[in-house]
Amino acid sequence: MNRVAPVLIGLLLVAGSGCRSVGPGTIPRDRYDYSGSISESWKRQTLLNIVKLRYLDPPIFVDVGQIVAGYSLETSGNLGGQLSSSGAIQGNSLALGTATRFTDRPTITYIPLTGDKFVKALITPLSPEAVFSTIESGWPAEAILFATLSRLNGLRNQEASATGFSQADPRFIRALELLGRIQAAGAVGLRAEIDGQRRQTTVVAIHSKNIPEQTLADTRELRELLGLSPDATEFKLVAGSLAANDRELALKPRSLMHILGIMAAQVEVPAEDVAQGRAAPGVVDAEQQGGHPVRLARILSSKQKPADAYVVVQYRDHWFWIEDDDLRSKRAFAFMMMLFTLTDSGDKQGLPVLTIPTQ
Repeated sequence: MNRVAPVLIGLLLVAGSGCRSVGPGTIPRDRYDYSGSISESWKRQTLLNIVKLRYLDPPIFVDVGQIVAGYSLETSGNLGGQLSSSGAIQGNSLALGTATRFTDRPTITYIPLTGDKFVKALITPLSPEAVFSTIESGWPAEAILFATLSRLNGLRNQEASATGFSQADPRFIRALELLGRIQAAGAVGLRAEIDGQRRQTTVVAIHSKNIPEQTLADTRELRELLGLSPDATEFKLVAGSLAANDRELALKPRSLMHILGIMAAQVEVPAEDVAQGRAAPGVVDAEQQGGHPVRLARILSSKQKPADAYVVVQYRDHWFWIEDDDLRSKRAFAFMMMLFTLTDSGDKQGLPVLTIPTQ
């Protein structure tokens, strides 16, 4: 019996360890791993849809609806034996057995983003307030306005279509440059006002006090380019191609689908695909024809998979990617992804109901 007691105690300890939950220890690991996986898949899906638009293939978006990670750890043990009399032939015996079973059963649901609300969100232009709120939050004005606007107080941005590129008005590019410098100097702000009829008006303020002389010169040039009052410091933000007076800042924003198309023009597809009419002309084609388009991002392609890329996808036997050390392109791509949060696609309908067993 003296030999049996330690074995029995050890068995009880093994069985007792099965009473401890495995859940708490999985939380730090799972949140990190699932967050990284969702982020990477989101990046790849966005880049793939951008590349597909260059080939005039319709984009398809699939969202991750729910993630349920289920774990179970079961342990069991058995102990048996017999004690015989001193004269018995068979003697004493002891049988010991243990078993452990671990189960990892994640359940992930995917939701195709379709329906009227989502399509409307894709084709509806962004609001001027959303565009300037993004700038107010710290994103560079020059890059944001170049990506999101078709016109600014009548000045035309460059455009890309299936037939090619149209050049931007040089005054538009100069206005964006000035706005970027004014923003960096902290001389531009945004404020919402509510009138007597409870309607909201967004006002853009261009400061003229306690700012450097160079910034004052930039604001004067900007007012002249946009036809703004040289004396006013606040301008009403409106949607439209042209301002009604010199105290309005008229923005004609693009839709999310339009911006995706502009990004698609940045993709450097194989030259033969454009020559054979498989892909629409892009920035590279405009440069080769003597144009001077402004690049929003640089998306490369090759038959070989790159070794170090920020995001990479495969499409039509080619790899398409953004280089990891290309900060300008990474910023434009990150903003493209963030734009999905600025669109109101409505509540997700038809979410599946998961029944999770507790036994």
